[in-house]
Amino acid sequence: MTVTMRIKSFLLALSMLSSSLVFADSDNGFLRISLKKWPLSLKRLKAARISHNQYPSTENNIQAVIYLKNYLDIQYYAEIGIGSPPQPLTVVFDTGSSNLWVPSSRCIFSIACYLHSKFKARLSSTYTKIGIPCKIPYGSGSISGFFSQDNVKVGDVVVKDQEFVEITKEGLLALLGAKYDGVLGLGFQNIAVDQATPVWYNMVIQGHMVQKVFSFWINRDPMSKVGGEIVFGGIDWRRFTGEHTYFPITRKGYWQIEVGDVLVAGQSTGQCAAGCGAILDSGTAFLAGPTAIVAQINLAIGAEGIVSLECKNVVSNYGNFVWEYLVSGLRPELACVDIGLCPYNGSKYVRKNIETVLVHNGTRSGSVNETPLCTFCEMIVFWFQVQLKQQKAKDKVFKFANELCERLPNPLGKPFIDCDKIGVLPDVTFTIGNKTFSLSSEQYILRVEEGCSTFCISGFVSLDIPPPQGPLWVLGNLFLGAYHTVFDFGNSQIGFAKAV
Repeated sequence: MTVTMRIKSFLLALSMLSSSLVFADSDNGFLRISLKKWPLSLKRLKAARISHNQYPSTENNIQAVIYLKNYLDIQYYAEIGIGSPPQPLTVVFDTGSSNLWVPSSRCIFSIACYLHSKFKARLSSTYTKIGIPCKIPYGSGSISGFFSQDNVKVGDVVVKDQEFVEITKEGLLALLGAKYDGVLGLGFQNIAVDQATPVWYNMVIQGHMVQKVFSFWINRDPMSKVGGEIVFGGIDWRRFTGEHTYFPITRKGYWQIEVGDVLVAGQSTGQCAAGCGAILDSGTAFLAGPTAIVAQINLAIGAEGIVSLECKNVVSNYGNFVWEYLVSGLRPELACVDIGLCPYNGSKYVRKNIETVLVHNGTRSGSVNETPLCTFCEMIVFWFQVQLKQQKAKDKVFKFANELCERLPNPLGKPFIDCDKIGVLPDVTFTIGNKTFSLSSEQYILRVEEGCSTFCISGFVSLDIPPPQGPLWVLGNLFLGAYHTVFDFGNSQIGFAKAV
């Protein structure tokens, strides 16, 4: 499984969501999509990424709007049409993948298919059979089907002869609770299954777009009927303040840029100070990143309910050795090897940080899942180093490490936060280039409604991707909600401006 599928499988398990759409006219070579909002609940949660003279404005084309629904305040989807006449199907607009897939009328053995609209090839006069089978793997299952070709309508734009996947088997339990039918990927072609040409590419190739850009504005105001907006071929100047700051794409496939240090209340978390990758992903709500940083954030914001006894046992049993090792000036990357918790290949040990893998004859000799004690040990070494740089006393360093252990995210659960304390929680700031992009507690916390009660959940979840692809952040809709984002396909860059 590629890193693309590993990331999407993890985040798909966290949030499988949905939406619907109303069409309006589109001209001037761009298409605007406005998003409507649905309330978030625990039940639904469980069911479940310029200057003014560069790009055309929507000010003279206010009627070019497609309305979508924001299901669960997490993912955003719209209705498109496939075939002639167009058959309506709802899809997530996902910058973290590149294929278009929808359920097929031939999907008869998967319960999820009976709960969603299905494409019926026999009803389309422009359908072309391809028939090549394919499978899209996810961590909690997979979807499989075959390639087909037909016209795809997105708003008033009709993309001719678009390749897409008709799904005949949906093996993901999460899809049972999803309101949407499929996914329309807005990533790059090189991560598409079987290198199928993405819809966005064909929108450009077939001359529908005046400018090779699309932009996202997401509105998280629970009182608003409009949940956000996607503009294909331009941007809406009403949706942000100031100017966009642009950063180059560092690895095509995902919309990936480089971020620097992550700060909590202005304090460094350390691990990404030398640089980490970051993917802008409209297919997930969460902010997923290295466990060592996420644990520090969840500690600072008081996220509770997740405890790792194994981690605390490593602190108890090996903390003194780690302390002495570090204060003696020995190489920190070898501490866990000398303790015996991490393997050594007998000739060369290579670790740049806690997520670096052991290299032996060009292959990885262990993984996070295979050596959990090694992972815990490496995180503790890292945390000790952060505290020693701040000249903290030994007892405070141990207390800090134990508290971080208690905040380690659990893939099967989510850390809860006292909703009454949201107003006093610290900002979390991402450093990108020489700029800082801060998220307030209102922006990084999800409010979950359950009956007459409201629960608050940290938007930070753990995702550990080893080099060379990692360490890596995935910045989902919680980030896009704070910053209007321009995906500049023509110039291979991404721009951010403060959303309004």
